[in-house]
Amino acid sequence: MKLILTSTDFLTDNSRNKILSELKDVSKCKILYIPNENATIEKIKSNKYYDRLQEYGFKRENIYVFNYEEPNKFKNLNIDAIYIGGGNTFSMLKILKDTKFDKEIIKYVKNGVTYIGGSAGAHIVTKNIKHVLPFDNNSVGLNDYNGLGLFDGILFCHYTDDRKKYVDDCKKRNKYNVSILRDDETIIYEE
Repeated sequence: MKLILTSTDFLTDNSRNKILSELKDVSKCKILYIPNENATIEKIKSNKYYDRLQEYGFKRENIYVFNYEEPNKFKNLNIDAIYIGGGNTFSMLKILKDTKFDKEIIKYVKNGVTYIGGSAGAHIVTKNIKHVLPFDNNSVGLNDYNGLGLFDGILFCHYTDDRKKYVDDCKKRNKYNVSILRDDETIIYEE
């Protein structure tokens, strides 16, 4: 199991280079891109998400863009990686749970598919996301804050000194291992 977790995924040189160096030949890498909660059917059917990944060396024929209305089409794909970037952490987790694709992601990763998560995508693979409430609006009314549980602990993405008090508070509660990610950092988590 391999997780590549960042605050900014492909948006900074360090994070992008680290992600690409951890994947096999990117031009041959088959990847499932799960866009954030702002994805519309029109955007999914357009070239927008394909173009974004092609910019980093992925080939169009190896890119699958997840459609929230047809989640079953994305089960049992022959893929090398799953990518979920930024967005609203609560909305993303709710969508994945509502479509039951959270369970599919867990299966994929436990069967050797590399997971790439940026910000919200990094948060959702942790044990719990409740600590993100001060930073993301829970406008979807998510009540079950349990993440996918693939990362042993919780993350604070976009870490700066302004978030230190939140990190210290979580460490005092000692319920989860607490990790931080500054905007130009990457965590490679392998089990």
